[in-house]
Order: sequence, then structure tokens, then C-alpha cells
Amino acid sequence: MERVTGIGGFFFRAKDPRALAAWYDEHLGVTITPSDYDGTPWQQVAGATVFEPFAEDTEYFGRPEQMWMINFRVSDLGAMVAQLEAAGVKVEVDATEYPNGLFATVHDPEGNPIQLWQPVGDTYNT
Repeated sequence: MERVTGIGGFFFRAKDPRALAAWYDEHLGVTITPSDYDGTPWQQVAGATVFEPFAEDTEYFGRPEQMWMINFRVSDLGAMVAQLEAAGVKVEVDATEYPNGLFATVHDPEGNPIQLWQPVGDTYNT
């Protein structure tokens, strides 16, 4: 059976797409999509990607109308949290160390939830 090899893009609606793209670039390092084919889009580091539908009534994402949440892998959650907080971004750090890693949550300027995940150990071949 043929299988997909990874996520080729993540597309969503935004009130101010340019400003939101700039925020992701500035605070999380997700580079802005090039305007021509000569540029290089954001490149991921190889690693696990969890694909998991949640129940329609989940409270995990926050607002009931929120249909998605993205999870970004990070290599040093503490450093990322410090960087975001220094830039005035509110970060909610989960104090629990789970078997699969450490987590924190932020929201982009339009209120979309972003989970930051630092995998630990060999749980997901990091």
C-alpha cells in the first residue's frame, strides 16, 4: 500500500494572514512561505508526527469552535519558553513530565492554540 511520507503543508484561515505568518516566523521560526519557486520553505527536523482526531466535544483545544491545534516539536522547551516570555508571549507550561516528553501551550495572536512538545528519551526516536 502506498503511504504519505509526511505533512506537506498546514493551511488555515486567518483574519490577517501576513501578520500571522510574520508572528510564526518571529516567535517560532516557522519561516514565511517564499513568494517564488526559488525560495526555500520552512524545513522540519525529522521526527515523530502524531496524527490524532479528538472527540467533537473535547476541551483540550480550548474554545469549542476551535477545530484544530498544531503541535510543534522543540529541542529545548525551557529555552523556547524563556524566548517567548521575553517577547511578551504568554506561555502555559505543563508541570508534568510525561513518558513521551514535556509540553507547553501558547496561543497565536488570533487565539489559535499551539502546543510545544519536547520529546524525551527514545519514546519517539528523537
